[in-house]
Order: sequence, then C-alpha cells, then structure tokens
Amino acid sequence: MRVIEINTVQSHEILEQLNIHLNGDLKEHCGEHSLVFENEFGKGVIRSITFDWGVSLIDYNVCFTKDVRIIFKSSDINPIKFIFVSEGNLKYYNDDEDTEYDFERYQNIITCNKKNSKETYLFLNKTTIKVNFIYMQPKEYVKKKNNNLSYLNINLLSTFLNEKAESVYNHFGDFNLKIADQIKQLQEICDNGIVRTLFIEGQLNRIMAMQILELNNFEDNIRFPESISRSDIKKINNLSSYIVNNISEPMSITSLSTKSGLNPKKLQLGFKILFSKTVNEYVRQIKLETARDYIKNTNDSVSEIVYKVGFKSRSYFSKIFFEKYGVLPIDYRKKKKSK
Repeated sequence: MRVIEINTVQSHEILEQLNIHLNGDLKEHCGEHSLVFENEFGKGVIRSITFDWGVSLIDYNVCFTKDVRIIFKSSDINPIKFIFVSEGNLKYYNDDEDTEYDFERYQNIITCNKKNSKETYLFLNKTTIKVNFIYMQPKEYVKKKNNNLSYLNINLLSTFLNEKAESVYNHFGDFNLKIADQIKQLQEICDNGIVRTLFIEGQLNRIMAMQILELNNFEDNIRFPESISRSDIKKINNLSSYIVNNISEPMSITSLSTKSGLNPKKLQLGFKILFSKTVNEYVRQIKLETARDYIKNTNDSVSEIVYKVGFKSRSYFSKIFFEKYGVLPIDYRKKKKSK
C-alpha cells in the first residue's frame, strides 16, 4: 500500500504534491494543469482547472499497481465537494466519523468535513478509476452576484453559511446516468483556448446543478427518470443471481420485471448502471458463459448444452458463440480437449 498525504485544497498544488509520489509529467496550458504518469506506480491522467468564485475541478483517470491511500489534511479552507465516480469505486472515510463508505459508480455524492480534519480516499490496485471532484469554497461563492443560495436544500445551505464548519455534511444519493452523460461530455471537450475554458466552466455548472437537483429530489423522495435508488440496486443484484441460477428458464423483460418488482424501464436502467448492458444483453452473456463452461467441463453434446442454457436454436447459439469467442462451439471443445 502507498500512502500519499496532501495538505492543500488548491487544485494545481494538489497535483504538484501528488507528483512528488507519482513521478509523472506535470504540465500547464491555458490555466489547466495535467499530471500524466506511466511507471511502476501505475498509469493515468489527473487534471485540474480553477475558476472564479472558489470553483475548481480535479479529474482522475488512474489505475495503480498497488492500493493507494490519499489523505487530505484540511485547513481553515474547507470546500464542499461534488463527487461523481464514472468507473470503478472508491472507499472513503474521515476522522470525524467512525464509518467507512463506498463511493460507487454513478452515485451522486456531496460532502463537506469539519475544519482541520482529515479525509482518506482508497484507490484499489489494478482497478481503473475515473472520478470527478468539483470543489466549491463557500466563502468565495457567496460573493458571487445572484448566487441564489437561499434556494438550496436547508441542510446544504447551512453548510454553505456555517463559517465554523463544526459538523460533517454527507449526501450519498441515487445512482444517475444523466449526470454520468454530462461527465462524459466534460471529458470529451477537445476545443482550445477560451472556447475550451468556457465549455469546461459551463459544463461544471451544469453538473453541479444536476447534483443539487438530485439532492433536492432525494430529500423529497422524488426520483429522476434516469436515477435508481440503493434499494433498487439490491433488487437488481438479487435478480442477477436468479438469472445465473435459473439460466435454462425462459426470461422475458416482463417476467423479470415481475420477479424483481421493478417496472421494465427501471429494470433496464439498473442493468445499465450495474453491468453496462441491457437486460437481454446480460442474459445472453450469462447463457454464453455457462454454455462455454459446459463445453469445456462436460461431455454433453452441443445440442444438450443449448437446451440446458435455454436457447431454442442450435444454429443461433453457434452464431453468437462465434461472435463472442471467435470459434465455433465444436471447435472450442476440440481445442480444449487437445490441451
């Protein structure tokens, strides 16, 4: 395990302190800083940019060779953090609470710690992690004209106005693909100069607005059409286990929707969030993987295996098996037997 300690909240200084440990290539162009590394520590890109009114971005796209624990020691400047994980997941805890949290993929997260406290982020080894941190410093942002902070959720508003920062604020919200789409657009901005800067700043504002809106809806028990709750995620996980254990049974969207207690739209959304696949794509993948294992580990005929995994047509099975593995089922068996 590697431990990296950061004692600043200034985005470009965070990259400088990270680079002491990561030994990468640190560059600055038009106010945007980037740290690129590919060495014994792993590989990745970390970038940062700072705007007026106390708003800044740090964007991680990293894969470390060992577990990396990054510890932030906060000072009298303690920003509110809008966090969104696009790939992988993070473990998080701070010294003000005796709890470890999982920051999961596509989950909306907003946090703020007490002043002069420490918070820790654990990046697991050999795991690609893409995560955005948008920092907002309340003391600076309240100076912005027409900030309209009075419209904030009361708990978040008190965090903005609490200069002593004597309490911890955590929002671990719903899982939302709409915000994920906006993060993707942010990462794909490829313009230069003032156009790039304006696009990034505008997109950051849009992302923060959507994260605050998700927070408000979460508090009011209203769900975005593109969001799904933790309890729904649990239902999807249970359903995925059911699919694996009953792979020979007919499985339609309607029957799986009834089995899970989720409507078809929510069902599709859950599989997209958890597995990056539609329900039918996931079922087909499990059928193919199960069939492959039968071919490799049993003497059952291909026709028998087709029946066991719930396919109706051997020719269709052979076709999609070839598309998946680049070899026909019978040739796959010959190849495994010869070894």
